Amino acid sequence: MEFHKYVLEHREDDEALSIYLERFRDPNAKVYSPDQGFDDPEVVPVLNKLLSKQRNPD
Repeated sequence: MEFHKYVLEHREDDEALSIYLERFRDPNAKVYSPDQGFDDPEVVPVLNKLLSKQRNPD
């Protein structure tokens, strides 16, 4: 609950808001740090999977 309070009090903190929203959707979701770019070998397969799901929701 403290993190929720922090996010509400620091609305300009985009990174905290992003983490909070991601955790709200899936509490077991892995959160990638902002210094990991889209070309990071760990991020690419996850991003491709998410994009594929969005294109083919079935």
